[in-house]
Amino acid sequence: MTGRTPARFTADDYRARMERAVRAAGDAGLAGLLVAPGPDLVWLTGYAPPAATERLTLLLLTPDRDPVLVVPALEAPDAAAAAGAPALTLRDWTDGKDPYAATTALLDTRGRYGVSDNAWALHLLRLQKALPDSSYASLTEALPMLRAVKDAAELELMAAAGAAADATYEEIRKVPFAGRRESEVGADLAGLLRRFGHSQVDFTIVASGPNGANPHHEVGDRVIEHGDMIVLDFGGLKDGYGSDTSRTVHVGEPTDEERRVHDLVREAQEAGFRAVRPGVACQEVDRAARAVIADAGYGEYFIHRTGHGIGVTTHEPPYMIEGEEQPLVPGMCFSVEPGVYLPGRFGVRIEDIVTVTENGGRRLNDTTRELVVVD
Repeated sequence: MTGRTPARFTADDYRARMERAVRAAGDAGLAGLLVAPGPDLVWLTGYAPPAATERLTLLLLTPDRDPVLVVPALEAPDAAAAAGAPALTLRDWTDGKDPYAATTALLDTRGRYGVSDNAWALHLLRLQKALPDSSYASLTEALPMLRAVKDAAELELMAAAGAAADATYEEIRKVPFAGRRESEVGADLAGLLRRFGHSQVDFTIVASGPNGANPHHEVGDRVIEHGDMIVLDFGGLKDGYGSDTSRTVHVGEPTDEERRVHDLVREAQEAGFRAVRPGVACQEVDRAARAVIADAGYGEYFIHRTGHGIGVTTHEPPYMIEGEEQPLVPGMCFSVEPGVYLPGRFGVRIEDIVTVTENGGRRLNDTTRELVVVD
């Protein structure tokens, strides 16, 4: 975990992102974008207001004026200190005033706007009431690829998050498993992620024995036993960018069947990775991994998509799933994580974050994909 600190983003970086977002909105037939607090606002401006605020905060991106961030007056100093603030205009409002009037005055009365998915219904309904002829579309539906393609600085941060997750896996292999509760190992994982630089832990799945057949089991009170297969899946945010990796370990020597299923999933994961290259549809990554498992007779036990995008959140578009025809583009980052889940017995999942390069793909996780025996 050594090396130089990844580059931070400048006002020019945020300005370029907002300009790109406005162009994308126009291409999608939208009059502009309305961005509420959440990952889209952080990515576009560098500003993360208090999570619990009920006061209207909204970034307005339209082609006819510079970006405007409507903020409560009491939070305006924090907004002004954000890295992207020099690239936008702040419009503050005080308690007792109508923030919606100030906002709607800047919008087309008949416009159709893209709205970030986590906008409060209260705020959107008030805007609709003030502009009854306006209409709205979710950003995930209207601009699913808005944050999907990472630039060089973002890829550096993604790589650093992946390296931190890898370091976590190398350390968790050393702890005792047998005789401890899943929740105890999960706490170890969370502590290690923070030790290696994560500011936010989003999930620590420790699914032992029959619990491994539930892909999202996370952690429970089950005491891990000798002979258990254990799915470990963990990740979060480091310097604002996500990690997510899965490995499957075994307490003591596995059976021949357990090794066979693990080897099958490893082969499927490799096939999914090798399908990654520019221009290939997302669904082809899913098809490549799924075919390996189906051909071996375990198709009915692979019960989820092969992957999901990752960036300033740990799950975002694009998705590696049948029916997703979005072509892969250099700079996209997503998971490749096939699995086999045998009800009442055990499960296996192997996951890397992969980024699309000019001629293929590059893994951002480099720990062994072999079945590791733990104590």
